[in-house]
Amino acid sequence: MNTVLQPVAISDFQIHPDSWPGYVHLTVANLEQQIAFYQNTIGLQLHGREGKSARLGAGQADLLHLTEVSGVRRYRGTTGLYHMAFLLPDRRELARVIGRFLNLKYTNYPTDHILTKSVYLDDLEGNNIEIYTESPEDGVFGVENGNIVARRADGTISDGREPMDLDEMFTHLSANDSLDAPMPLETKMGHVHLFVADLNATRYFYHEQLGMGDMGVARAFRMGMVSAGGYHHHIGYNTWQGAGAPPPPPNSLGMRYFTFNLPNAGELNRMAERMEQTGVTFDRLDEGLFIRDPSQNGMIFSTPEF
Repeated sequence: MNTVLQPVAISDFQIHPDSWPGYVHLTVANLEQQIAFYQNTIGLQLHGREGKSARLGAGQADLLHLTEVSGVRRYRGTTGLYHMAFLLPDRRELARVIGRFLNLKYTNYPTDHILTKSVYLDDLEGNNIEIYTESPEDGVFGVENGNIVARRADGTISDGREPMDLDEMFTHLSANDSLDAPMPLETKMGHVHLFVADLNATRYFYHEQLGMGDMGVARAFRMGMVSAGGYHHHIGYNTWQGAGAPPPPPNSLGMRYFTFNLPNAGELNRMAERMEQTGVTFDRLDEGLFIRDPSQNGMIFSTPEF
């Protein structure tokens, strides 16, 4: 039986249930190469380019911003982005992406999380990417009693990290489907997953202060999840770089910040009031409200109006 896992806790202040991740902004060393990779390998489209920066997506809202900076490098053992996750509408589109990776002989890792079907890979500068589609008809994946649990629809238990059945996945493609087709318009940023320094501080920040639903903390696995509207997770976080990991130095490759969209200006103002009440420091930018979590990961609360 397929039972949807419920939030472990709901804050007295709740972020609007229709809130969702927007785009991730990366600092890159080589803009030209990264644009080509995200277009030709991932299947995004170039939405615009201004000097050393570029905006990409699937033809609607931006999903990725890139800014080239000279002298940057990759640091290990720091907080920051674990991966960004592009959500596709169905298995056919995921099969198309995986097929393209295989044709290109680009290293990738198709994985069955039961609740979702995912493929993982790194871009040319070491940023990890997940591309996935929902498969709730196959079962659930989440946190129960402080443990990661994956349960198939027939009730049997999985570790939630099984190799994907590629033969089944490719049955969703027809002979006329082009592997080179770009990601469909429905593609969006499904979630971001962060390296953090402390599980408790991160949970308190996103759940207690910002009002996201606590979808559970698996302490033995050193990972937690929060979301808006009961989604399995919009933000994942882990201490896999080590408890107390420092933020990356200023000359680092990787994430500058990610955006989180609230439905309208009224909800943006309500969030600003909440942050003032709970002592969250924020800056008002043209695009929205910029904050840093306790591990110094940057986020901007924005709206589709920006």
